[in-house]
Amino acid sequence: MTDNAIPAVTEPEDLLRMPDGNHYELIDGRPREKPMGAESDEIGGLLLTRFNNFIRPGKLGRAYPSQTGFQCFPTKPKQVRMPDTAFVSAGRLPNDRSPEGYILVAPDIAVEVVSPNESYEEVEAKVAEYRSAGVKLIWIISPKSRTVLIRRLDGTCAEVAETGAISGENVLPGFTCPVAELFV
Repeated sequence: MTDNAIPAVTEPEDLLRMPDGNHYELIDGRPREKPMGAESDEIGGLLLTRFNNFIRPGKLGRAYPSQTGFQCFPTKPKQVRMPDTAFVSAGRLPNDRSPEGYILVAPDIAVEVVSPNESYEEVEAKVAEYRSAGVKLIWIISPKSRTVLIRRLDGTCAEVAETGAISGENVLPGFTCPVAELFV
């Protein structure tokens, strides 16, 4: 489907009601199919499992897969983004439960796995939006280079090679994941 094939979808609520709406993000009030390949979806799933194995026992928060929408952009009320994996700390969601629709708070950690059809500009636009929403830690995983680029809310960044590990830093203390395990 192209953007023009679904002109009636302009509000986040419209997207929720649309068949296959969980495959679309809403960008400035316009639906855009979320690019996803099998490899990038698998990597996101592996990281989601690691998140859940770490956070569930201590009830540290909630982890979300690639089809969960976040409507958390204060200057863009018609924006819905779907990170490939996301983490929200305990105590940040109303009643500490997942909502029926979109999540209205920014994730603490947002993960984007670069898909074959995504451009550098598209990924950078997402990163800028996540930072403007207050996402504390953003991981951009590149299957092609087998690296993870870490972008922090304070503007600092780092790149971790396949031989290194990513951590939850002060956002999810104690969480670590060897980068190589994302590419098995």
